[in-house]
Amino acid sequence: MKLSKYLLPTLREAPSDADNVSAQLMQRAGMIRKVASGIYDWLPLGLRVLRKVERVVRSEMDGIGGQEVSLPVIQPKGLWEETGRWPVYGKELLRLKDRKEAEFCFAPTAEEVVTDLVRREIRSWRQLPTMLYQIGLKFRDEIRPRFGVMRAREFLMKDAYSFHADEADATAYYKRIYEAYKRVFSRCGLKFKPVEAQSGAIGGSYSHEFMVLAETGEETIVSCTKCDYAANIERAEVKDQYAAPDAAKFKSLVEFDTQGKTSCADVAALVKRPLADFFKTQLYMLDGKIPLLALMRGDHQLHEAKLAAAVGSPTLYRASEAQYQQILGCAVGYAGPHGHPGVAVYCDFATRTILNGVNGANKDNFHVDHFNIARDLPEHKGFFDLRTVGEDDPCPRCGGATEFFKGIEVGHTFKLGTKYSKSMKAEYLDKTQKPQVMVMGCYGIGVSRVVAAAIEQGHDKDGIVWPAEIAPFHCAIVVLDEADDERVRPGADALVRALEAKGVEVLEDDRDGKPGVKFKDMDLIGIPHRLVISKRTLEAGEVEYKRRGCADAQRWKLDEAAGRMAAELAAR
Repeated sequence: MKLSKYLLPTLREAPSDADNVSAQLMQRAGMIRKVASGIYDWLPLGLRVLRKVERVVRSEMDGIGGQEVSLPVIQPKGLWEETGRWPVYGKELLRLKDRKEAEFCFAPTAEEVVTDLVRREIRSWRQLPTMLYQIGLKFRDEIRPRFGVMRAREFLMKDAYSFHADEADATAYYKRIYEAYKRVFSRCGLKFKPVEAQSGAIGGSYSHEFMVLAETGEETIVSCTKCDYAANIERAEVKDQYAAPDAAKFKSLVEFDTQGKTSCADVAALVKRPLADFFKTQLYMLDGKIPLLALMRGDHQLHEAKLAAAVGSPTLYRASEAQYQQILGCAVGYAGPHGHPGVAVYCDFATRTILNGVNGANKDNFHVDHFNIARDLPEHKGFFDLRTVGEDDPCPRCGGATEFFKGIEVGHTFKLGTKYSKSMKAEYLDKTQKPQVMVMGCYGIGVSRVVAAAIEQGHDKDGIVWPAEIAPFHCAIVVLDEADDERVRPGADALVRALEAKGVEVLEDDRDGKPGVKFKDMDLIGIPHRLVISKRTLEAGEVEYKRRGCADAQRWKLDEAAGRMAAELAAR
């Protein structure tokens, strides 16, 4: 491909709204252009990388028996109502109506439509297991799209769904998918870590995220230094190592005026007590109407995903100031967990140890001292892991020290069980001709996100440093002195033909321009190998070779260049 004819509009400076490294470099390198918030054009160079990631994903999915399909992106409301997700999914679901006022959505995921397909077409146990996958556009109406294609509203995704006769077969196939995902990301040249994860809105009993390790990542990963335990911060467990205090040491409750102080920190400073002596009471609404309370230690932070898991529902929302007044009879900051019959209280593990703690009095401007759960809150729902893990918390598996990393989620696997198949009546006839509900798995890879994650992990001051497997071209040929020496053009053409005959993908910079500008562009777009052909190199019967990121160049014999380049690629 000649660069003079290629749509590759590089920029010296990134647009002002490019808010991370990949967004900056993808726009500077002419890979993408912004159309609207969270929506991008993919230009030829970017699309080449995207297609290479697709190729890797497709080969690994085919390798474990996957069958590729293409499912509609516009899906009817009725299917989503069958699973109960139409009112639950939230504002990220882009809803629309056709000319007949029938309601649809632009798919953010495809559980409903693929389950509908399978329930209509699969009848017998002999047809199971089966795995269907697609690579296509998705749309999620993010409230704040950011980080370029990393958190865009429209994105390219591989989603796969497996259907099984029983839980054992689903578990066995989940392991095959898990290993295939490791191969996908290894082949894409990424440093990554699979971690235990929350299932979120997709649902299911068991899931893993595949995280590309990068300091610019949005996600926090907790990993054990001794065993293979790793989890994202939402899923990372806190070990229950807390003992109840001696009841003989309980003191009588005392109510006191906190002089307008509402936060645990301010009240702690007022009474000169450590935050670990405080209870923190937080009101949440289940399904928008059922109140419940989370009780935390004053120096710990509630993790809402863990609370949702303990309650067994993702539809939890923080209560408003008005709801605090209506349900608890006080303003935020003065709430306590006691004295609210019928309101369920979920206690974090660490609250079990607090002896004679300080808590809200359920009355504005007042708190109580000497609060003890065993005596003053006998009917709570129990103790749960509700807090965000800290750097001092040990591994919940082996007790070893933990370390924290930043990562970018590029893949997610779920064991769905019968969440969708049961509600949609996706059944098969077993060997005795009795109907049984299919067991499902769901497996996603953010294909466009993989491209951005590779850049976040691989870049330097000059631009992108691509992994070999997904680089847009293998080799750049920079042509110099073409206007000054009639030998240069035939020499460049011959070199291109020789390279392409060896299977080398070539981008030829045949533009008029200064050598420094050409070299900077090749470094910016990240072509792994560069060959320079000029009047001087031709006179010596050579080309100049330089690997991206290396300081020194080499001289290769011109007639050996194609073979040596092919050997470099084979050795990657």
